[in-house]
Amino acid sequence: MKSLHTERDRQTIIARVRQLTPESRARWGKMTAQQMILHLADSARMATGELPVASKGAPFRFPVVKQLLMYVLPIPKNLPTAPELIARTTTDWDADMADYFSRLEAFAQKKIDSAWADHPVFGPMNGTEWGRQLWSHMDHHLRQFGA
Repeated sequence: MKSLHTERDRQTIIARVRQLTPESRARWGKMTAQQMILHLADSARMATGELPVASKGAPFRFPVVKQLLMYVLPIPKNLPTAPELIARTTTDWDADMADYFSRLEAFAQKKIDSAWADHPVFGPMNGTEWGRQLWSHMDHHLRQFGA
């Protein structure tokens, strides 16, 4: 399973992000490339506990359903997201990219066995689960933009 805690997998994500420009167009959805970069940075902030995100109390917290959604099924297109993960306004492409890379590095530096934030849909998650979930989430959005 690919994970942001694995150096090779993380470097692959970074290389794909570097392919983007402010003019990159989405194949689906409403986000611009710059909004997506902020969204991914904020997802990493959510995982480390830096950005609190309200719980959705969804039935996806049940272990079998959670495992199926996190490890087997692809993320569906056009799902609604937590408002906290789309609240920031874009500023400057280079600054937003630097922020993304900084947040990704902070995520990677956090010890897997330390305390991690709850996911708004999946509930309590450990570092291993967050590494997998964020990799999948970033892959989903990079595919959205053809990277």
